Amino acid sequence: MRKLVWLMVVLVAVFLARPLWEEKAGEYVDLGFLDSIDETIGQVKDDPSLAEAFEGAKQFTLQIGGQLESMIRNSTAEMPEAAAKPELDDTQSLFAVHNVTLGMTKEQAQANVGLPLRLMRNEYGTDWHSYHQDYQNYVLLSYDQEGHVNGMFTNQDLISSTRGITMNSHKAEVRAALGIPLKSLQKGNVQYILDTRDEYDVFKVDSLYVTVFYDVHEEDTVTALQVIDGELEQKRPQIYAEPDAELKEGFEFLLFELTNSARIQRELPLLKWDEATRETARKHSEDMAENRYFSHTNLVGKSPFDRMGDDGISFFVAGENLAYGQYSSIFAHEGLMNSMGHRENIVKPDFGYLGVGVSFNSDDQPYFTANFFNR
Repeated sequence: MRKLVWLMVVLVAVFLARPLWEEKAGEYVDLGFLDSIDETIGQVKDDPSLAEAFEGAKQFTLQIGGQLESMIRNSTAEMPEAAAKPELDDTQSLFAVHNVTLGMTKEQAQANVGLPLRLMRNEYGTDWHSYHQDYQNYVLLSYDQEGHVNGMFTNQDLISSTRGITMNSHKAEVRAALGIPLKSLQKGNVQYILDTRDEYDVFKVDSLYVTVFYDVHEEDTVTALQVIDGELEQKRPQIYAEPDAELKEGFEFLLFELTNSARIQRELPLLKWDEATRETARKHSEDMAENRYFSHTNLVGKSPFDRMGDDGISFFVAGENLAYGQYSSIFAHEGLMNSMGHRENIVKPDFGYLGVGVSFNSDDQPYFTANFFNR
């Protein structure tokens, strides 16, 4: 009788989970094997002598399911206190991020933000120093050779501004405060047109280059801010950085970090880095860059799920985000967040792992592949 009860538990668990599998994995998992399970469950449910066992198994399964859902819901990091934001006056820097301003020494900055958790090469030839507590109070800082802050970024509510700009400001308010956005950037003898698509603005304010990103799904409110010292911007010889192994890895880890920074703000479970999937993603980015195409399906007809399966990556749910031609991981991430289908992957609670792979074409334009999954 005990074996029969456990058989009921297994059969009912599969039966109740089927709609979930069909919704999350129906595109790439063959569910034909469930037909025989349905037939067996139908026979069991029609047998009055087994009705009591079936109902007990159903209640047991629902109880376990509720416990698992509670575990997932509670798996995010505890939120730390938000950093206090100073009131700036007109004699101070245009922006402060987590109480850090351009020109501060590394010692002064790190008295506010702590020690960096990762260094990632960026398109300016410096490193983004990443500061956060489980991706909360997330800040990126760059330093010049003398150890002074020459670049800042955040996508969280850590901004202070002498112009009154906050994360609640709308695009029209930002433009009223900072002036007319740039339409192009001059690099040497080349003028690069900025294809902003109204998703971000670049402003030249005194000696600063300020990029303000907007969330098109949240009424064009500010979603991120990047501030670059004019001297650092002028040292960048072209709009796309010359790629090398350090830049590739820096772009990969930064896109991963930005994804988790977006998730933690929505109280979602953090993703774990997966090295094997990074290699799968890299190979697809390399294939797209070398063969000049941009698609989830490669030139031999394989889907992301085929490619992951070929590399021995097991999963019950998976998704892929692609980006191409953005100047950095910051621009790629913000663009993906403004595309609803890609945004859904970034904030999907079901995912537990992420691997990011980057490659560059002969014009130094980056291709980003992000493979999400859970096992």
